Amino acid sequence: AHAVEALYSQNGNPVIDLMAEEGSRALARSLPIIVSDKTNKEARSDALYGAWLCATCLGLVGMSVHHKLCHVLGGTFNLPHAETHTIVLPHALAFNAPFVPEAMKKIAKALDHSDAVEGLNVLLEKLKVKRGLKELGMPEDGIDKAADLALKNKYWNPRELERESIREVIRRAWAGEPARADIK
Repeated sequence: AHAVEALYSQNGNPVIDLMAEEGSRALARSLPIIVSDKTNKEARSDALYGAWLCATCLGLVGMSVHHKLCHVLGGTFNLPHAETHTIVLPHALAFNAPFVPEAMKKIAKALDHSDAVEGLNVLLEKLKVKRGLKELGMPEDGIDKAADLALKNKYWNPRELERESIREVIRRAWAGEPARADIK
C-alpha cells in the first residue's frame, strides 16, 4: 500500500518510484514463498527488504485515498490495520487506475503481470488472505457511513473523490469482490 500510493503521490519523484517498484517486486516474489514455507530464510529476508523500501516510501511522500479509506474503516469499525489495508488496496488502486497510467505500468511490472489490478488480485489469491471487510466484522450498513466520513478532510488523490464512486469502492471491498477498474 505504501509503495502503490507512492507511485502516484503528488510529491513523488524518480528515486521514490524506483524504491516503490523494487519494494513491491520484492514483496510480490517473497510473500507467496513465505505462505508455503514460513521457515524460508531467503524469502523472509527478501520480504524484509521489500517492507523496508515500502516503509521508506511512506516516510517520504504523502498518501491518498487508500490510506484515507483504511483510516476511516479501521477507526470507525475497529478493523485490524494490516488486513484492512490488504482488502482495500486493490479497490483503491482500481479506482485510481485510469488517472495514473504510468504508475499502473510500474505496478504491473513489479507484479510480473500485464495489468496492475489483475496482478494484485492474483497475488492476494496466492496469499490466501481475507478479501472482504465483512470477514473482518464490518457491518453492511456501515458502507454509507464510511463513504460519508471518507469525504471529510479529504487527502489529496489523483482522482476526485465523489460520494457514489467512493461508496462503490467500499462496497466492493466489503463484499470481497475482485477489484475491477470500472468505477464511474
